[in-house]
Amino acid sequence: MTANNGQARIWAIVPAAGAGQRMSSSIPKQYLLLGEKTVLEHTLDALLGCRQLAGVVLVLAEADEYWRDIESRYFGHHVVKATGGAERCHSVLNGLQQLAGRADEDDWVLIHDAVRPCVRQTDIGILISTLLNSDDGGLLGVPVTDTMKQVGADYGITTTVARQGLWHAYTPQMFRIGRLRSALQRAIYKQLLVTDEASAMELAGYRPRMVLGQRDNIKITVPSDLELAAFYMQTRTLT
Repeated sequence: MTANNGQARIWAIVPAAGAGQRMSSSIPKQYLLLGEKTVLEHTLDALLGCRQLAGVVLVLAEADEYWRDIESRYFGHHVVKATGGAERCHSVLNGLQQLAGRADEDDWVLIHDAVRPCVRQTDIGILISTLLNSDDGGLLGVPVTDTMKQVGADYGITTTVARQGLWHAYTPQMFRIGRLRSALQRAIYKQLLVTDEASAMELAGYRPRMVLGQRDNIKITVPSDLELAAFYMQTRTLT
């Protein structure tokens, strides 16, 4: 993993401070086993395998008791830690603050979910090459192909949403460090708890670009997602 000589460097932040309550597990979902490694290890390994990255900031819960069991694997791998906040936006902002003194305002940062272990390094490379000359940044995603329904509190359908132009937002999401920090600070000041970084950038007046990724870059949220991720990884090793 090396920095880009003579160009803005590229960093990564991995928010891993969540508890993952929908997994119905006593262990945070990022520490569940996926094969012989934890979900988080798969995610970190995918990022650390990208030669464009200068380093990775791992944002952990203050009371995290699990990282120390795997931490030794990452000694000497340009991984630094930050403490998570109340919500994702606070955790990412803490990660950006950890980069102060290491990174420049015009450097790039990739924000990647700790529980997206199936991200392909080729997709990360495509994201980077597509956005390096962009002022607005962007993110990986895929177009919506299903019919979309909006429902009320009783789960009754209120309308069918036209899927034309709709995309699923994935990660990594890639932005200039200084611009993302300002956008997150502004959203937090306005008490807008944005659920991804692109939302903060949109509120700040930017137009992040969607970059087509692979549908197997799933986010592990419920128990069946863990089985699906294992299937995807096994399929890759057989092809």
